[in-house]
Amino acid sequence: MSEPATAAGTVPGRRAAVLGHPIAHSLSPVLHTAAYAALGLDGWRYTAIDTTAEDLPAVLRELDLGWSGLSLTMPLKQAVIPLLDEVDDVARATGAVNTVTVRPAACGVVLAGTNTDVHGLVAALAEGVGAGLGAGRGAGLGARPVREAVVVGAGATAASTLAALRDLGCRTPHVLVRSLGRTAGLQEAAERLGVEPRFALLDPEGSHEVLRAADVVVSTAPAHAADELAGALGRTGQRVDGVLLDVVYDPRPTALSQAWARAGGVVVGGERMLLHQAAEQVRLMTGRRAPLAAMDAALQGELAPAV
Repeated sequence: MSEPATAAGTVPGRRAAVLGHPIAHSLSPVLHTAAYAALGLDGWRYTAIDTTAEDLPAVLRELDLGWSGLSLTMPLKQAVIPLLDEVDDVARATGAVNTVTVRPAACGVVLAGTNTDVHGLVAALAEGVGAGLGAGRGAGLGARPVREAVVVGAGATAASTLAALRDLGCRTPHVLVRSLGRTAGLQEAAERLGVEPRFALLDPEGSHEVLRAADVVVSTAPAHAADELAGALGRTGQRVDGVLLDVVYDPRPTALSQAWARAGGVVVGGERMLLHQAAEQVRLMTGRRAPLAAMDAALQGELAPAV
């Protein structure tokens, strides 16, 4: 798996990869490969490796200085934590690591875990608000703290969303879930983060007032899981003027994004979060500022519909 190290302790061409199961759909190779090309990192390569939680310990044991790092997606974001040498404060608090960097150590390597999803969420929300300046409450994001926010879902990305909203000034977001009995992990993350979410059952027909009052709504629900909410939003005919970030980017646009836009709100696609979290990964893995424009162009080219 490795390449010979130089005297400086680096290698002329390093490896990185995204791990998860399934992983064939991942756009991370597109983003990272574009970054390496723009940065002139000849010989660097980034691949996708299908990896289950059971496979993960063996994969990590094979990492050496030929590797710069790993991107992690489900189901590995929690499973990796006890296998690492270091975990930063944000990743520890959210209970989710999506980035592993490889550093030299006296006896091999140090594997360090980070959560760049929080960075991606904050940057994507700010980007969406910039596109909607002058369009209601959402235009104030960045100029003043977020006061009312809604999170849909209770998984690992929801925990990262609580951290992002905390950084944006909201410590008491509403969290809409399908089962209150499955929120223990998120409640523990909230306590570590110092936030106090207000949990409620997701009621497609009865959640409109909470959504309409929000400056920011972040849906972390899987593909199609929020379709009923989208349908109910369309049936009410009520207007919204907040910012919606739907982290799902396949299908694109989602039913919820379409309903939100028709109701007058600002929409941020999940691919924007993907872009910004990947840019932070590139910075961590290469030590260089990520070429965001080149990465964005590669992403848009990959997502463009076939003619």
